[in-house]
Amino acid sequence: MDARRKGGRPGAAAPEPARRDAYVFIGAVARRFGVHPQTLRLYEREGLIRPARSSGNTRLYDLETVERLEIILTLTRELGVNLAGVEVILELKSRLKRMEGEVGRLMDSIRAVAAEHASRSGEASRALAVRPRGAIVLKTR
Repeated sequence: MDARRKGGRPGAAAPEPARRDAYVFIGAVARRFGVHPQTLRLYEREGLIRPARSSGNTRLYDLETVERLEIILTLTRELGVNLAGVEVILELKSRLKRMEGEVGRLMDSIRAVAAEHASRSGEASRALAVRPRGAIVLKTR
């Protein structure tokens, strides 16, 4: 939380959120990353981040939002990606995460079917073993 709001001294280092349900205020996030609060508001308007809101409509940044902001700033500052590019990259990252989850669930289902098949056939030594072999790479011409 912001040190001033917790009764700490102004200018004291704001602690990072330690838990997933912990929040920090916009000023603490802006100081941590060396950006103006207006920059954070712009990222919100562009849909790149979605901080939670308090009952008084104050922006509250959780760990996930702070981590996403760190990715945005790395892309823009260090790699020179514009905000449209950041949006595309974040969407692709999100899709990849969803697909990894789907593949994981599919592998679990295949393993369950293989185990069921092995138990029904009574030949555990000849059971179907399913292991990932590595990344699938599509070659282009």
